[in-house]
Amino acid sequence: MILSFLTGILMTTLAAESIQVHGHRGARAVRPENTLPAFEYAITIGVDVIELDMAVTRDNVVVVSHDARMNPAFCTGPSGTRVIREMTLAELRRWDCGAKGNPAYPKQQSVPGTRVPTIDEVFALAPRGEFHFNIETKITPKNPELTLSPEEFVRLVAEAIERHKLASRVVLQSFDFRTLHAMKKRMPNLRLSALIDASVAKDFVATAREAGAGIISPHLTIVTPDQVAKAHAAGLQVVPWTANTPSEWEKLAAAKVDAIISDDPAALIHWLKAKGLHR
Repeated sequence: MILSFLTGILMTTLAAESIQVHGHRGARAVRPENTLPAFEYAITIGVDVIELDMAVTRDNVVVVSHDARMNPAFCTGPSGTRVIREMTLAELRRWDCGAKGNPAYPKQQSVPGTRVPTIDEVFALAPRGEFHFNIETKITPKNPELTLSPEEFVRLVAEAIERHKLASRVVLQSFDFRTLHAMKKRMPNLRLSALIDASVAKDFVATAREAGAGIISPHLTIVTPDQVAKAHAAGLQVVPWTANTPSEWEKLAAAKVDAIISDDPAALIHWLKAKGLHR
């Protein structure tokens, strides 16, 4: 009886201290970023959340890309515009983002013929597990020509979430809080995450309130135990980006963050399990 009681306490403690793993752009350390191969790999190795970025084509299709322009460092395609907003989906599909490989990630395996996926194609992976989706609107008021208005961007994203019935499994994140406010009006119960850049030393709680978000997602270098504790006291979750080394993971775990976004989610899961910090 006593042993069972103590075991229950231990399990509760471990569950409370469990840190979730977000596969950054899928798992760009080992597969081409923001592609179906990267997301499929992340699912296979057991991530809790798939993290990705969104852009919109000329024919208003939401696609998965970190950059507003196709990046020649790891994507190859026809001559002409590289701006996603200036291409139709059919034109965008002519780009190969898997054959070249990203030179910044020596472990990354090339997957020739890999195309930029649509958000619908990524959401279609949902039946493969119980993982969630952390999706970012790539938008800035400095370059309105590169995307839709915040309201139109959010409308297209919301429609995709509703088509796939994934409202309970999606977090919308952004540096541009206009999209978070627009989504709150459209889908009031959707989880929202406010991103903070390393160059902006903002108070976590104040920033979350400004964004209307329940999650704060700061660059790993500005995370402190005090900021995390205050965020938790305010009912917020803290999900820093993008940590790829054991020393970084150690610092964030010591600060008691709720999740870590990483380019190498398999290595992070292995590290966390060894510490008893991942189920």
